[in-house]
Amino acid sequence: VLVQAFEHKHATVQAKAAPPPAPETWDAYSKKSQESTGVLSMIDLLIKDLDKEMTEAETEEKDAQADYEKLMADSAEKRTVDTKSLTDKEAGKADLEASLEAHKESKAAAGKELMATLKYIQSLHAECDWLIKYYDVRKEARAGEIDSLTKAKAILSGADFSFIQKRLRGLD
Repeated sequence: VLVQAFEHKHATVQAKAAPPPAPETWDAYSKKSQESTGVLSMIDLLIKDLDKEMTEAETEEKDAQADYEKLMADSAEKRTVDTKSLTDKEAGKADLEASLEAHKESKAAAGKELMATLKYIQSLHAECDWLIKYYDVRKEARAGEIDSLTKAKAILSGADFSFIQKRLRGLD
């Protein structure tokens, strides 16, 4: 039994000492130039694309910067023109306001003159109305004055009106 146990143990150690063969894997290392060239060409292509995109981005940035500077220059020029225009318009407005004020003053003066003229016309109208209203009375008074003056002249010339007076008294 001892011999059997010893053989059994020795067979297990031998079994453990010789490992089984390795599983199949890749072949041994060999240079694969075609496959690596594909990867390198892809990396080169990516680098070229990146360089191209960076160049385009730089160009776009330069164009955008130039456009921005042109916009700022145009805006500054427009602000200058607008400021000058605003100044001119304010000056024009001030001139028009001064002219308006002068016209208002002249209108007020003309209005006062018109009122004075209307009052004068009204007084003339009232005077004319009075003359027209009392024309007949004044005409009779004037005729009486003329008659009295004629009689006074005749008396001064030596005419005698006593006979006419007696006759007029008798008619009464």
